[in-house]
Amino acid sequence: MNKSKDLLKPSRRRFIASTVLALTGMTTLSRSSFASSFFKPDSAPNSKFNGVQIGVIVPYSFRSMPGTAQDLLKYCVSIGINAVEMQNTPIESFAGAPTAPAGLFGPPPPGGGKRQLTPEQQTALDNYTKALKEWRLSVSMDKFKALRKLYQEAGVTMYGFKLPLTQAMSDAEYDYAFNAAKAVGANQLTMELPTEAELTKRIGEFATKHKLMVGYHAHTQATPELWDVAMSQSKYNGINLDIGHYVAGTSQSPIPLIKKYHDKITSMHLKDRKFNNGPNMPWGQGDTPIKEVLQLMKKEKYSFPATIELEYTIPQDSDAEKEVAKCLAYAKEALS
Repeated sequence: MNKSKDLLKPSRRRFIASTVLALTGMTTLSRSSFASSFFKPDSAPNSKFNGVQIGVIVPYSFRSMPGTAQDLLKYCVSIGINAVEMQNTPIESFAGAPTAPAGLFGPPPPGGGKRQLTPEQQTALDNYTKALKEWRLSVSMDKFKALRKLYQEAGVTMYGFKLPLTQAMSDAEYDYAFNAAKAVGANQLTMELPTEAELTKRIGEFATKHKLMVGYHAHTQATPELWDVAMSQSKYNGINLDIGHYVAGTSQSPIPLIKKYHDKITSMHLKDRKFNNGPNMPWGQGDTPIKEVLQLMKKEKYSFPATIELEYTIPQDSDAEKEVAKCLAYAKEALS
């Protein structure tokens, strides 16, 4: 029997996961009680194969589907994924953050650059930004711990909390970001790599204060030397590597970089892109050596997680949950 195909078959775990959303309208305590009583060890998700932890970045990988923290937990348990890197929005929404006004955070214009907002939209954005800041500086970490408990009782841990930090944010907001990351159980804060050395220096100082790694993510601008300045500023400044973007931007294998900096990689995004800024492809159809990288992690016993990032076009007869399951099956097969 092909073990990788088993990930796509109906299972007791998938049946259990299908009931999660129906019960998430209850109080946090009720949700927690449900998780502890219903998710038993024999049905718990497991995506750690031969020592290599496979996770998924959420909600991005499920951006075409409902994306509350409860929705995302349902998908992960259904697929069999037991670890995630989670972006801040569903976490903060679960904890009671103000809701962003509709229409402010859409995709950039076709030609690139920033979206142009109307005066009314700009005012709404300013008001939302102010309200979010006030909320962040007053919210109890107990709400984040409740989410951590909900996930853990369903068999899922959060290793990464993704929240961008800017120079304009106050020291108190920086403390909030690191405290929230620790409250949900993350061992790393992740964000896009800033272009300003002053900013990575400041972030690194707070990472040192909180003793929590920061993994900086890069796209096709990545080179073997891209993270050198940030890493020289603090031992807590690290790399959130994306091997697909690295391959597309450099037309080179990421394996030499991984071997050199494996002790500074906090986590690694998996996607399959082609050389020369080529497109995202279904796994196995691009130029990114996903199998070879995973086998290297297995051989060398690297401890950082490998994170599925679903970015290729989803077939019309499929959905994000099914495609992430295919990616997981691919990774499991590579590590068998």
